[in-house]
Amino acid sequence: MPIIAAFAALAVSGCMRATAPVPVVQPHPDLDSIAYGRPRDSAPPVAVADSSGAIGAFRTSLAAAPHRSHAPVPVVYAAAPIPVAYDAAYHLDAGDRLRVVVYGQEGLTNSYAIDAAGSITMPLIGAVPARGRTPARLAADITAKLRNGFIREPSVAVEIEAYRPFFILGEVATPGQYPYVPNMSVESAVAIAGGFSPRARRDRVTLTHTDASGSSRIVVPLGTAISPGDTVLVGERWF
Repeated sequence: MPIIAAFAALAVSGCMRATAPVPVVQPHPDLDSIAYGRPRDSAPPVAVADSSGAIGAFRTSLAAAPHRSHAPVPVVYAAAPIPVAYDAAYHLDAGDRLRVVVYGQEGLTNSYAIDAAGSITMPLIGAVPARGRTPARLAADITAKLRNGFIREPSVAVEIEAYRPFFILGEVATPGQYPYVPNMSVESAVAIAGGFSPRARRDRVTLTHTDASGSSRIVVPLGTAISPGDTVLVGERWF
């Protein structure tokens, strides 16, 4: 009987002891939500008492960390470079071919070659001097002529369609006249003419240049730039 009474007392005292809190664990999130955070419209995770294990501590730290927005990062594009008008300061001469555009006037818009007299001939206005003028200056002259009794408010643009040729003579494989290419040098002119002959002097040439101030003739190295209409003379070596 004393033994039974002792067991009964122990049972009663056990029933009256406070029950330890039972942790309520939400479903485990997947790896994506653990690594990248919860979705924007989902409820914040509830931290549970799970003092044992590294996963529980990792979930608790993620819950305490501030939520990061996953808004897309704006992309900034650099502005496109402004094209350079290489022909703005170029002075026209005989042999240049131009594209003249008169907006709204298809009968006047056409390609025109500068003749030996240094002019172009257009419908309505006839000959327009072009030698020594820049494309912008020629466009202004054409505009003034068209405004004088032909078109009330003309809009004209002039661009170079083809440059006048250059000439290369002397000790090259095929001397003669060739179309000019922008940014040419003496060396590239020699290459266009087939290269030096076996007797050519290869360190310098004679360059003849003609502009509004007249003609000049100078000895230059191979890296010198040439202009439309120039004449390159490759000399002969003596030994």
